[in-house]
Amino acid sequence: MERYGTDGEEERESAIEAAALALQRGGLAVIPTDTVYGIAADAFDPAAVRALLAAKGRGREMPPPVLVSAATTLDALAVRVPGYARTLVEEFWPGPLTLVCHQQTSLQWDLGETRGTVAVRMPDHALAREVLERTGPLAVSSANLTGMPAATDADRAEDMLGEVVDVIVDDGASPGGEASTIVDVTGTQGRVLRLGALSLEQLNAVLEPLGATLVLEDGAPDADQDTDQDTGPDSDQEKDSDEGGA
Repeated sequence: MERYGTDGEEERESAIEAAALALQRGGLAVIPTDTVYGIAADAFDPAAVRALLAAKGRGREMPPPVLVSAATTLDALAVRVPGYARTLVEEFWPGPLTLVCHQQTSLQWDLGETRGTVAVRMPDHALAREVLERTGPLAVSSANLTGMPAATDADRAEDMLGEVVDVIVDDGASPGGEASTIVDVTGTQGRVLRLGALSLEQLNAVLEPLGATLVLEDGAPDADQDTDQDTGPDSDQEKDSDEGGA
């Protein structure tokens, strides 16, 4: 495992390049985001995704969310995205909002038992997006072992995952420190599956002028609970302490 800091411009570039290269080669990398640190893998490399899940001690029933570098990528990954979801994207991306959507059926990937859905987020973190620009969409789960709090700094991430990842990028403490809010937008009315950095009131304040509102799913956990991101009706895709999942 190699660990990279980001104090200077050269160090920052080296860290981004090392993480991107490791991911392109099918490895795992811990990267910072605007919420918590995430463990990342190439979303289109099934072996890498399996390694990510194994690193966290999870199975295929808990597939990871996907991070993207631009909002326009949503339409490459998802279909039948409703108008209210696009309003949320315009208002809260980049940022701590994960959307659970119907996935494009033509995608050649295997994130696990997604039941036809994909959880997508665009992080509000320049370094994370620079890595994503070089790699394309990444499967990113919170940097923690199952049952443990998500890492908000590189030291904690290394304690839990240092033996199973190829690269750790240390960008200091996470600026947000709280996981994303997860909204299932696969239905005519959106459902909040997990409350995180964005409250139900913040989300509905944007939608109410359009005549739309979200509802809170019964039993929806808070972001400080180590549950995993549900990516659709009756699915088990993680209500992850990211990140989206990271």
